[in-house]
Amino acid sequence: MTTEPPYLRIAGEIRRRIASGELAPGDPVPSTRRITQEWGVAMATATKALGALNQEGLVRPVPGIGTVVAESGRERATPQARQPQLSRERVIRTAIALADAEGLAALSMRRLATEFGTSTMALYRHVPSKGELVRLMSETVFGSGPPDPRPTGWRPLLEQEARWLWKQYAQHPWLARAMAGLTRPTASPNAMRYTERVLTALTGLGLTPEQMLHIHLTVLGYAQGIAMAVELESQARQDSGMTADEWMTAVEPRMDAIQRTTSYPVLSTLFDEGSFELDLHTLFEFGLGRVLDGVEVLVAGAQKGTAEVLGR
Repeated sequence: MTTEPPYLRIAGEIRRRIASGELAPGDPVPSTRRITQEWGVAMATATKALGALNQEGLVRPVPGIGTVVAESGRERATPQARQPQLSRERVIRTAIALADAEGLAALSMRRLATEFGTSTMALYRHVPSKGELVRLMSETVFGSGPPDPRPTGWRPLLEQEARWLWKQYAQHPWLARAMAGLTRPTASPNAMRYTERVLTALTGLGLTPEQMLHIHLTVLGYAQGIAMAVELESQARQDSGMTADEWMTAVEPRMDAIQRTTSYPVLSTLFDEGSFELDLHTLFEFGLGRVLDGVEVLVAGAQKGTAEVLGR
């Protein structure tokens, strides 16, 4: 008697949950990490199970949420749809959607091949490796800049660029990790255009080339650092099945009990005057303002030094 492969058994169980209504259209299905925990299988097996369901048209990736149950009938795959004509652009766009929904760890050439219902070797005709694929994904995201018209003044320009960058990180949680190369940057033309726009905003202020580059990398590093929390939150939502608000509600009693002890006299009274919500966007805006306050002091000093030199 032939034993059913583990990935088919897992796919069958999730299929049963969908058929029974236990998982309704739009509901997230177990993530690859949750499957490894629930069924005790390897990540590759979990990926293959979700790939099989995707091929059947039962599930689809949704950015920021994960893989969810597809709407009944409308998104069910057809034999023709399972093998669309491949192109580099289609491969890149599909990889971005998959990484947006399930994270960069879930992206592999094998998993991507299941999205198209084709072989892994067929993908290699368009993209030579996963590393190059991720670079092309990042390049695609960086392909468009902030909308016109451009503001005037170095600070409004830097604010616009930093907020545009933050928006890309928020929409694509994997991007901050993929682009985290302050000391070993990748030769990416579109990403370098972002750098060029920032340096242009700092030109003519009396800053040295070293200061200009350090300001650029400081703002970039700050945005990337906060964006890492976006990726962690996205993964935590997939793993726990709870939103940030639902998780906070669940742990609130324990947090309150800890804070009521005498070990945290400042922390325990911090929220007496009202509620406090940790919003990553608000945190980003607060920190960006403080970073640019520091840059403003540096610019003022540089301009003062230039004026003194010219006045001699």
